Amino acid sequence: MFQVSRPRSRLGSFIYILELIYHNSVRAVRKTHGNAFMAIFMNMLQTIIFVLAFYFMFQILGMRSAALRGDFLVYIMTGVFLFMTHTKTLGAVAGSEGPASPMMQHAPMNTAIAIVSAMISTLYIQILSLMVILFVYDVAFNPEVMQEIHDPIGCMAMILLSWFSGGAIGLVFLAAKPWFPTPVSIISTVYQRANMIASGKMFVANTLPSSMLVMFDWNPLFHTIDQSRGYAFVDYNPRNSDWEYALYLSIILVMIGLMGEFYTRKHASASWSARR
Repeated sequence: MFQVSRPRSRLGSFIYILELIYHNSVRAVRKTHGNAFMAIFMNMLQTIIFVLAFYFMFQILGMRSAALRGDFLVYIMTGVFLFMTHTKTLGAVAGSEGPASPMMQHAPMNTAIAIVSAMISTLYIQILSLMVILFVYDVAFNPEVMQEIHDPIGCMAMILLSWFSGGAIGLVFLAAKPWFPTPVSIISTVYQRANMIASGKMFVANTLPSSMLVMFDWNPLFHTIDQSRGYAFVDYNPRNSDWEYALYLSIILVMIGLMGEFYTRKHASASWSARR
């Protein structure tokens, strides 16, 4: 009320927006616990447990022989980490503050900052988890694990593409949620659960027959996981996937999600959820 608004330059506005995104990303990471270290650790713990669970499951069931030639944990991580990054980003964006959220009552806040903050906070947690697991594995078990990864830059690019595609799909869900809250919530949950199989993280895509390939190649996460294994293992050449498909589909979904979110923001009202 008594604050005087001063005009900013374009650079000043850009820096101000980055500051808002940073503070909201920190809030998203720390909201699970009052202690900053415990909040980060609790966010990382699920990813670490997921990797270890798949590692021991493959060991117990004797499925290790079906993996690619190379380090077995790298094979697990190229599937699990991309799946977790994609799914967590989708859930974070779809569950971020909408136009009728109380957070939007604060003048600098808007839905774009909430969406970007949700994506950045998820990427931060996943990259930190990846670094911790690789560091512990490198120090305690296999000192040459980093040398066995054929193209680390390509693997990181596929992680970023999985993150981007998850945010794109989550943005479409976010735009549709105020109009159809229950169906969108069900579809989002079904998609995330179906990706346990449809992502292809538990098998090698080159071994699939054409009759089964059509069940998976619609999924952008299937393409990024298979391509990441091509970058990680020198002896594996993915021929049933294409990272460009995941990129172009994600860009299209971002455009659809932004148009839907803009339309929803102009019409959404807090009274919509009053009867639910």
